[in-house]
Amino acid sequence: MIKKRGRVFGKACIGSYRRLASLPEFGNFYAMSEIIFEVVEDEVEGGYVATALGHAIVTEGGTLEELRSMVRDAVQCHFGDGSVGLMPKVIRLHFVRDEVLAA
Repeated sequence: MIKKRGRVFGKACIGSYRRLASLPEFGNFYAMSEIIFEVVEDEVEGGYVATALGHAIVTEGGTLEELRSMVRDAVQCHFGDGSVGLMPKVIRLHFVRDEVLAA
């Protein structure tokens, strides 16, 4: 058996895995099954700004519903031609909130 990225492959799968592993897009398969965006509230203008972790994608929306739509559109535009890798199956929005307290 071979263990790769937490998965165990039996002898029958080893040849298939090696053939897939030689493809350039296979290395990104597990990493690109989801993409994570860090979302912060824009304190100056209002609304939300979403920045993809590990990719050059930034978008914004005035409401959460608008932000979700803009994020989906940005991901489709970024990965649509296949030049940067496989289209992620899941988009995760990670909301970051800073709170400042007086000492």
